[in-house]
Amino acid sequence: MATEEVKFQPKDYKSDQYVRWCPGCGDHAVLNCLHKAMAEVGVAPHNMAVISGIGCSSRLPYYMNTYGFHTIHGRGAAIATGVKTARPDLSVWLITGDGDCLAIGGNHFIHAVRRNVDLNIVLFNNKIYGLTKGQYSPTSDRGFVSKSSPYGTVEDPFIPAELALGARGNFFARVIDVDLKNTTEVLAASARHKGASVTEVLVNCVIFNDGIHKKIVDKEFRADRTIFLRHGEKMLFGKDNEKGIVLEGLKLKAVTIGQDGYTLDDVLVHDAHEKDNTLHMMLAMMGEDMPIALGVIRDVDAPTYDEAVHQQIEDVQAKNPIRNLQDYLMSGEIWEVK
Repeated sequence: MATEEVKFQPKDYKSDQYVRWCPGCGDHAVLNCLHKAMAEVGVAPHNMAVISGIGCSSRLPYYMNTYGFHTIHGRGAAIATGVKTARPDLSVWLITGDGDCLAIGGNHFIHAVRRNVDLNIVLFNNKIYGLTKGQYSPTSDRGFVSKSSPYGTVEDPFIPAELALGARGNFFARVIDVDLKNTTEVLAASARHKGASVTEVLVNCVIFNDGIHKKIVDKEFRADRTIFLRHGEKMLFGKDNEKGIVLEGLKLKAVTIGQDGYTLDDVLVHDAHEKDNTLHMMLAMMGEDMPIALGVIRDVDAPTYDEAVHQQIEDVQAKNPIRNLQDYLMSGEIWEVK
């Protein structure tokens, strides 16, 4: 007898808790997109676990009608790794921020990515410590003035893409909080990816770092200062897709089609599945006179840690006829404890 497929709605993933983020915070938009993405993927709420560390974004598990665990500062990746390894059947999400993930939690983050644990990592990046009231974070720009750097920071920031790809990451995407349609699309893609997926979300902190991403997210600038990449499609941007990305020598270059001899044929086609991450790194690092790359930048299949662990256990057990304590006691082996 055939059973009817259950189709979930975004509301099925929402809890009844009051959302305690500041009005106008970009986290609200990401939560909305996450509910929609989960419904699109269709994994049942009771087959999901949402893990977080500490920070504004890390309150998100309270707002999910799934299993969840609001853990301790920087340790979300370690705990999520344990959950996924123990229960590979669960869809495990790690919700984290630039401070939680890249400062105290940096070591756990890079090893979760390196091991390729099948986690959906959503990294909220507002370039500030919001929950602890406005200190600079590992992604704050050099010279940034904050409560903990009143004369400006004297250090260069982490770039999440560079860190994730440097840790041999196989999935990296970037989105902006004000683009709900594409954020939903990317979060759904990250859920479908088998392995560690890292999605950086550029979010606005209206209280302590308002407008930090203004130069790229405002509609006035967005078309010319961002490029949304899709696998198999030309790398085009601009209000009328009149601009594109080309490769000249060993560098990427933004050009206007029809000017200086450049044609549509010169524009690169995005290949998110290419195993060599050289071009992915170049795309992820674009900035200044180049548009910021959004969308799924890298999406490559590779063996996952959690599956490998369980396969190893099965292989060892298959070679060993003794499977439990009762078998050991009845095996005829004798040992003496002194």
